[in-house]
Amino acid sequence: MTSSVEKTTGHRTWKKPPFIANPAIRWAIILGVLAYVVWAVTSLPFNWERIQEGIPRAIRIFKGAFPPDMIRGELVLQGFLESIKIAIVATLAGVMLSVPIAFAAASNIAPKWLYNIGRATIIIARSFHPVIVAILFVKAVGFGPLAGILTLTIYSIGFVAKMLAERIEEIDWGQVEAIRAAGGGTFITMLYAVIPQIMPRQIGLSIYQLDSNLRASAVVGIVGAGGIGSTLMNAFRRYDYDFALAITLCIIGVILISEAISGRIRRNIW
Repeated sequence: MTSSVEKTTGHRTWKKPPFIANPAIRWAIILGVLAYVVWAVTSLPFNWERIQEGIPRAIRIFKGAFPPDMIRGELVLQGFLESIKIAIVATLAGVMLSVPIAFAAASNIAPKWLYNIGRATIIIARSFHPVIVAILFVKAVGFGPLAGILTLTIYSIGFVAKMLAERIEEIDWGQVEAIRAAGGGTFITMLYAVIPQIMPRQIGLSIYQLDSNLRASAVVGIVGAGGIGSTLMNAFRRYDYDFALAITLCIIGVILISEAISGRIRRNIW
């Protein structure tokens, strides 16, 4: 791909080439996307009368939410403790299951039949939103934290196994050949040539997934999978909008703290 060079004030200045070099094709794509967006918006069945009726209702909800009710802090604390437990257990289970799946899904390590199984497992785990999976597990095992743990375990496998498999495919193969040349078997090769190269990525992914599961636990709890999300949904059902706002603010605060801590840890690792 050639870069375009122009002369400005006697100096040669490099300009980044466009993603699509042909201007006719580029503008055709842009106009096509804009036309599709206009068509999609105009063809969607928006009920403008209901939207107008909902605006005063939304104003009443926001008015009822202020000031936030912080009196029932014990319920909020119990919900957060349950969410933290769900997130930690699900992360540990998901990461432990992700490691063998990632090795199975790495094309440079696994045979073709095992690679297909590993990739299919990752695709299935990533196919559904956690809320949908949570609804299925709530129907299967009932309301409570078990449904949340199972949901976030599947969610963790979908992300961690995929990213770890890609890291395994990027390893320095020279170290693997060196261990094999010294007479090392499959287990020794994995232990001393593969795992040391992927361990920093694995630690970073585990920390990130714990942070992500903490956020997701609040979402899946809305459908009955335990945690602070269940407390939030119960507040809405009782029309306790001031208490719901207090829970929402606490969730934001906890996520900010969690993001700061996990970000600091990841920076130290890398």
